Amino acid sequence: MSKSLYLRLGGYDALAMFATKLIGAAQKDSVLGRFWENRSADRNDRDLQVLIDYLVRETGGQMYYTGRDMALAHKGMGITAVDWTRFIEIVQNVAGELGVGPTEGGEVMVFLESLKGDIVTA
Repeated sequence: MSKSLYLRLGGYDALAMFATKLIGAAQKDSVLGRFWENRSADRNDRDLQVLIDYLVRETGGQMYYTGRDMALAHKGMGITAVDWTRFIEIVQNVAGELGVGPTEGGEVMVFLESLKGDIVTA
């Protein structure tokens, strides 16, 4: 039996590191930073934990996800194709920094692409 993507990516700690670096880079980004402006640190911390939980569950880890579905979570945010492209660039940069292999990286990209229609609405 083959290992889950969760295990091949390094488990909880690796996904938590990935999500933390991803959100940190996006918050500082000139294109995406606007989505974190005027938000409390508590809200940002909660959103990060929800992202970690989501990634763990979706990659095959044992996690109970209590967040919203992607369409509802991103409704009204006005996320554009330009925003999406920049987000994907950041994902690829962070994955590269963390040494994610091409097989696992490809699986992550297929998964992200499946979410695009629920996230990009503007």
